[in-house]
Amino acid sequence: MANPVELLRKLGHSTVDRIWRLGFAARFFWVVLMYSGASFRRLHLTLREIYFSGVLSLLIILVSGLFVGMVLGLQGYEILQRFGSTEALGTLVALSLTRELGPVLAAIFFASRAGSSVTAEIGLMKTTEQLKAMDMMAVNPIARVVAPRFWGGVISMPLLAAIFSAMGVLGGWLIGVVFIGVDDGSYWSQMQSSVDFRFDVWNGIVKSFVFGVAVSLIAVFEGYDSVPTAEGVSRAITRTVVTSVLAVLALDFILTSFMFRGTS
Repeated sequence: MANPVELLRKLGHSTVDRIWRLGFAARFFWVVLMYSGASFRRLHLTLREIYFSGVLSLLIILVSGLFVGMVLGLQGYEILQRFGSTEALGTLVALSLTRELGPVLAAIFFASRAGSSVTAEIGLMKTTEQLKAMDMMAVNPIARVVAPRFWGGVISMPLLAAIFSAMGVLGGWLIGVVFIGVDDGSYWSQMQSSVDFRFDVWNGIVKSFVFGVAVSLIAVFEGYDSVPTAEGVSRAITRTVVTSVLAVLALDFILTSFMFRGTS
């Protein structure tokens, strides 16, 4: 049987270590913001990262959004049919995507695809001492490497979430109107009359922006703070995906609670 004192010591050490990493991440975030001006002055660096994080993630966003919308169309039609409200299928699909599923699932896919790649890239640069070489040549690695990747993710995330939601609405239309036979005019008119820009679309944009900040910060921080070994980089990539997913779900609950309080 394990010694209770030893278990308590390990628990305390783990708690202190996590609090220390949280404080270091907050300070790291502040430093990234301080050097963001230098990265925007070299606009080509940020545009390159937008292409890497956003454009190269379009395929998974488009395909996933289409299939999520199709599933929503099938499930929504089955439920609404019980109450004789199949004309509201467009409203159900659009509200589900713009409020919740679009920003959340797009952020999770973004973390899995782009976030892990950013962590691996920065971690390998640290392992091969490229970051130290930049520092020795009077090139700030935060401004040159970290900040462009951070802002590339922040800018790409709301756009990817909007594309995800649009493809989901299209997927719901394909299933509901083309395959099942819901009235085309009812699908779009119910959606237009029920979806409000301020309380639905704008809330989704705010969520996707916050998720972009969180996922991008976690990705660059884990890469910059990784142990400079192959095992250390692989663990950093795992932490990026796991922490990003948990952060997105937790932030979604917090933001949703505030948004519902504002509409009540």
